[in-house]
Amino acid sequence: MPDHAEVAVGRASPRRLEIWLPILVIVIDQITKALVRTHVPVYSSVTIVPGLVDFTHVPNTGAAFGLLSATDFPFKTALIAIIATGAMVSVGLYAAKLAPHQLFARTGLALIIGGAAGNLIDRITVGSVVDFVDVYWRTHHFWAFNVADSAISIGVSIMILDMLGVGSHASKTA
Repeated sequence: MPDHAEVAVGRASPRRLEIWLPILVIVIDQITKALVRTHVPVYSSVTIVPGLVDFTHVPNTGAAFGLLSATDFPFKTALIAIIATGAMVSVGLYAAKLAPHQLFARTGLALIIGGAAGNLIDRITVGSVVDFVDVYWRTHHFWAFNVADSAISIGVSIMILDMLGVGSHASKTA
C-alpha cells in the first residue's frame, strides 16, 4: 500500500504544468524587464533587427495595448492591479477545473496566468509595466510589448485553437 507522500505526489503530478510554466514565464519576463531597465534608458531604443525590431524602453501605466495610458485618475494603478488580479484568479479557478488530459487548454491557461502575474508584479512594485519589444515596418509600429504580453497572447491563441478543436485527438465521424 503506498504511503501518503506517494499518493500526494501522484495526485499533484498532472498539475505540474500549471505550477512550473507560469513560474518560468514570470522568471524570464522579470529578467528581461530588469535588463531593459538597467541597460536601455526610458524612451531610448536599441536596434535588434534593422527595419523590423527594436528594444525600446516604454513604461506603460495603462492596461493591455496601452489602453488608459494617456488617462490619469486617482488610484489608476491600484484599480488596474485589482482587475488584473481578479482576472488572474478567475483564469486560475477555471484552469483548476480542467481535466488532466486537457493539456492544450491547460498550457494556454498556464501561459495566461504567468503573463498576467509578470505584469502584475511590475504594477505593484514599479507602478507601470515595462514594455520594450517594438516591432515595426517602415513608419508603422505595433504596440510595444514584453515577454508577459507574449505569453498572454500565445495562451489566448492556444485557448482559441482549443475551442475550435485543434489539438484534439478524438476522431470525428459523420
